[in-house]
Amino acid sequence: MTSQRLPRDDLAAALAARQELGPEYDDAFIETLVERIDEQLAAREGARAARPTRGAPPARPAPDRSPALAIVSLLAAIPLSAIAVEKAGMPGLVTVWVAIVLVNVVNAWRPR
Repeated sequence: MTSQRLPRDDLAAALAARQELGPEYDDAFIETLVERIDEQLAAREGARAARPTRGAPPARPAPDRSPALAIVSLLAAIPLSAIAVEKAGMPGLVTVWVAIVLVNVVNAWRPR
C-alpha cells in the first residue's frame, strides 16, 4: 500500500455514485466506506507495530544512590596509587586499582 490516506478522488467518486444510485443503495455505500476506513486504520496500526521503537530513556539512578563513593574512591586513589607504586611497584598499583574497582562495582550491584 503506497498511500496512508483514503484518496479524495475515490471518496468524491463514491459520493457521486451514491447520488446517482439513489437512497436504496445508502446501506451498501456506507458499508463499503466503513470497510475502506477500517482497512486504512488496520494498515496504519500495522505500520506502527512494525516500526522499530526507540530505546527506553535511560533509567535515572535511585534517589539514595549518590556518586559519593565513586568520588571518594577516586580521591583516595591518588595517594593510594602513589604509596603502592613507591612500596610495591606495578603489582601494588594494579592491586590498589582492582580493589577500588571492586568496591565500586559491589556498591553499584548491591540491592537497595
